[in-house]
Amino acid sequence: MGKQPILIGLTGNIACGKSTVARMLAEKGAYVIDADAIAHEVIRKGTPAYEAILRRFGEGILGLDEEIDRRRLGAIVFRDPNALRDLEAIVHPAVLMEIRQRIHAHPEAPAIVVEAIKLIESGFAEACDTIWVVTCPEPEQIRRLMVERGLPEEEARVRIQIQSSQAEKIRHADVIIDNSGDLEATRRQVEQAWRAQVERDGAS
Repeated sequence: MGKQPILIGLTGNIACGKSTVARMLAEKGAYVIDADAIAHEVIRKGTPAYEAILRRFGEGILGLDEEIDRRRLGAIVFRDPNALRDLEAIVHPAVLMEIRQRIHAHPEAPAIVVEAIKLIESGFAEACDTIWVVTCPEPEQIRRLMVERGLPEEEARVRIQIQSSQAEKIRHADVIIDNSGDLEATRRQVEQAWRAQVERDGAS
C-alpha cells in the first residue's frame, strides 16, 4: 500500500489570496478541492440544500433562471449573523460530504488541499494533517474587494467584519503565508512550506 497524501487545510479570510496559494500548490502537483465551488454545486436547483434554502429565505433570492442568486442571498446573510448561521447549517454538511468523497478518490496525489474560508469554523480542520493560513492587512482586503469584485467600500467592510478574525485563524495555523506583497514573495513562502511539509514527509 502506497503512502497516503498529506491533507492540507488552506484557509484565510475574504480577499486574502487563498485561491492564489491554491493555484501555486496545484502547480506543485497537489490536488485542490475548492469548498466554495462545491458550495455552488450543492445549492443548485433540485438539490436538498436548494429546497432548504428556499424554505428559509423565500423565493426573493432566485434569479430569472430559478437558481439561487448568490449576490441576493449574500446581501441578506452578510448583514445578519443569525441568517448566516442558518445558511451554513444547511450548506456545510453537503459540502463536507462531497469533500470527503473527493479526498478518497485521489490517493495518488502527493498532497490534497482543501481550500475553505470556514475550514476551522466547520470543524473540518481537525481532519487535516496541517493548516495553512493566508493573511493580508485589512486595508488590502478592502482594496481587493472594491477593485476585483466591484463592492462598495461599506459592503466590503461588512463582509470582512462578519468573519472570524485573522488572529483566530492564525492561532490554528501550522503555516502562515503572508500574501500582502507581490506574487513572487508569496510563491517563495509556498515553496518553502511545500519543501518542509510535503517533500520532507514524502522522503521520510
